[in-house]
Amino acid sequence: MYDKELVLDILEQIIEAIVIVQERCAFATCQNDFMDTKEGQEKLDSICMKLIAIGESLKNIDKITDKKLLTAYPQIEWKKIKGIRDFISHHYFDLDAEMIFGICKNNIADVLMVLKQMQNDLGKKL
Repeated sequence: MYDKELVLDILEQIIEAIVIVQERCAFATCQNDFMDTKEGQEKLDSICMKLIAIGESLKNIDKITDKKLLTAYPQIEWKKIKGIRDFISHHYFDLDAEMIFGICKNNIADVLMVLKQMQNDLGKKL
């Protein structure tokens, strides 16, 4: 059995990071909004840092739970989220603003919803 309190703490950190990503991306109506101004580029950089932290934290959850928790929520492609972390970390200069914009606008809300469900499910089991 794993430390549920630790996992709940990590989930809370991930949820907070996702909320920040949503706030920082809210101004953008297209990927060019990240590239056309210095402020947009700074938002893109800060969003990428949060995405790295989210991916790393999900890897930690996998390690702590022996890969059992995330797989119980198959509606999210966890491997891809962790892969985004690796891509941003190792290939930052090849980063495509369109990809980050797409994640922010199309995927992150679903991830947030599932993480909150996961948090709720684990909280009930304490």
